[in-house]
Amino acid sequence: MSKINLEAAATLREPAELVSRGLAPAAGLADLEKVVARYAMAVTTDIAALIDPNDPNDPIARQFLPSAEELVTQPIEDPDPIGDHAHSPVSGIVHRYPDRVLFKLVHVCAVYCRFCFRREMVGPGKATALSQAAYRKALDYIGAHDEIWEVILTGGDPLMLSPRRLAEIMADLAAIDHVKIIRIHTRVPVADPARISSAMIAALKVSGATTWVALHANHARELTDKARAACADMIDAGIPMVSQSVLLRGVNDNAASLEALMRAFVECRIKPYYLHHGDLAPGTAHLRTTLAHGQELMRALRGRVSGLCQPDYVLDIPGGHGKSPVGPGYLSHANSFPQERERRAETRYRIVDYCGDVHLYPPKS
Repeated sequence: MSKINLEAAATLREPAELVSRGLAPAAGLADLEKVVARYAMAVTTDIAALIDPNDPNDPIARQFLPSAEELVTQPIEDPDPIGDHAHSPVSGIVHRYPDRVLFKLVHVCAVYCRFCFRREMVGPGKATALSQAAYRKALDYIGAHDEIWEVILTGGDPLMLSPRRLAEIMADLAAIDHVKIIRIHTRVPVADPARISSAMIAALKVSGATTWVALHANHARELTDKARAACADMIDAGIPMVSQSVLLRGVNDNAASLEALMRAFVECRIKPYYLHHGDLAPGTAHLRTTLAHGQELMRALRGRVSGLCQPDYVLDIPGGHGKSPVGPGYLSHANSFPQERERRAETRYRIVDYCGDVHLYPPKS
């Protein structure tokens, strides 16, 4: 369907390159080669520069460098953990919710996250892009379903496409009357900010539909000066941005790291949108937290940062049942107080504030 830049300068793609750069121990090379034989690896120059080789728990390394722990799978893990296939009426399309579809254009990324829920489907050796026939069939599907208001370009990373091809795709989608929103999910502004050129930004803007960009980042250190400048260029051009992050053990599973990340987004004029609970992708158990811990962190975040900095903590229910908010609850019926049952004229609730204190609503008159 298009030309894709698979060989960005100096991108590390083999475990031996990690060893030669001092980013992985030579003693572990054999295991890392087994991992990369199954799950793709790519570490761009920008990401490699963020890794501290002297820190065995570096949160950037943990996201992008392969680990022997990925060779361990659990019975509950699934190659399609969020059930894309169950909702794919034609190749490239996932139609899980009535008013929006995922449009999976490519199967390559600038970098490959070690926790990716599509890790069995992306990378070299996989189909790199939809064929022209499959692309036209996907467009026909979108055009035939007038309930589709939003098209979410994903993959892979759609910003691996050339600006010329991306502009063509944006124009094709905007020409469909009922498509009003085109959302692009990407890591490129963080992983390879030089790709966010004036030509790329021009390609994202299209008459007839509104473009949104959702940036995936999981640690504040990813928002370097170059990444911030790339995002600012898009926002200054009139493209609004939101964030999505994944809650990851050893990366951002503490209140201070989440606080720094969400504040960094807002400082960049990027509205925090989703904090995903880790999906049950094969070989990712070492990176997942518990839901209880995630809820505890969201309670802590509520008390630490502005409402501008609050993402929705969500779980993609395995089997294709969609996202559900799983943040902590702050509200419950006040039925455990007999005196309240006797005197109330309307339903009363107990509500928990960010400090953990309980209050009645409506308050006593």
